[in-house]
Amino acid sequence: MGALALALAGCSGGAEEAEGDDARLGEVDAEPAPAESEGAGSGGRDAGDDADDTLPALEVEVVAEGLTLPWDVQHLPDGTALVTERDGRLLALDGGEVREVALDIPDLFVGSESGLMGLALAPDGGTAYLCHATQSGGQPQDVRVTRWQLDEGATAAITDGVVVDGMPITSGRHGGCRLLLTDDALYVGTGDAADETNPQSLDSLGGKVLAVTPEGEPLADAPFVDGDPRIYTYGHRNVQGLASQPGSGTIWSVEHGSSVDDEVNRLEPGANYGWAPGAGYDESVPMTDTERFPDAVEAAWSSGDPTHATTGAVFLDGEQWGAWDGALATAELKGAGVTVLRVDGEQVVGEDRMAELEGAYGRLRSLTLADDGSLWVTTSNGEGDVVLRVTPRE
Repeated sequence: MGALALALAGCSGGAEEAEGDDARLGEVDAEPAPAESEGAGSGGRDAGDDADDTLPALEVEVVAEGLTLPWDVQHLPDGTALVTERDGRLLALDGGEVREVALDIPDLFVGSESGLMGLALAPDGGTAYLCHATQSGGQPQDVRVTRWQLDEGATAAITDGVVVDGMPITSGRHGGCRLLLTDDALYVGTGDAADETNPQSLDSLGGKVLAVTPEGEPLADAPFVDGDPRIYTYGHRNVQGLASQPGSGTIWSVEHGSSVDDEVNRLEPGANYGWAPGAGYDESVPMTDTERFPDAVEAAWSSGDPTHATTGAVFLDGEQWGAWDGALATAELKGAGVTVLRVDGEQVVGEDRMAELEGAYGRLRSLTLADDGSLWVTTSNGEGDVVLRVTPRE
């Protein structure tokens, strides 16, 4: 598929705010590092990694351009890619054509980091799940997951009810909201709405990963905590990545962190991941506070300082990915690239960078693996955004 031009009207609010971390505004919006030449190697290879591991060289293709804050991309069975834009548009990328899918979210709230965000598609391609913020009387009301029916040809989406509502919102900061639909459940990664009480409260849906049926009901083996039965894990800050590990089906989350660190977590039902910023929303505390919560689960990977502003994630799958087959790829806003975490069972055993994406396209938001094994990536620069298709070179 060749490069596509798409001229769309500008979104509300202009350039994206710095993911809610006011103290990091200059860092997040800083110019990305210069791009390395294509095929120049992985960058970031750990010194302890096996020297004979061959990391794939990548081909990067722009499949849509001129977008405004594309947030998520998922594929229909016929290969058509659906893309959400944060200001409320749903787009279809189909065989060289980019078109808008008719969609009416009358109470959509767009502000700070919130708007139209996560997307999941049922296997038959006829049902879509959207995660978005709502307003009432001109004020933010909540973040919710709604279900939509797509017509034949995916030219329009008709509302089919609310799946989960009541996820907290304040200004729109830390709105989440990643969706992952598996054979067993619909998982929803939520943000804490920058409210210090939400992550540890088992009555709040903020700062959690939720697990529900496609109808929004608790799972058969719930409750996982002594609280809302839809809560799968808690003690999170702003979950923007969810990925199912090939083989085991274990769910991993990527958490957009504070100025201390970003985290990748292997989710255990009912577990506390230890985020508790305390009075005044103190972001100098660790993301996983094991002093206050001795049973809190330590992160599988932490960025440390400097942070990367991690967001979307997906497991790479297929022998064409070479040493990265089975690795977890994570997109980065401030880092303006992709970190690849090589995983052995439950452990992260190596860390690499995708050189061809390093600083080349600015802030990166979402990662999706298509049925053909290609990696689809959205940028999040506020204007002139693109969708990329990344494939290993043969």
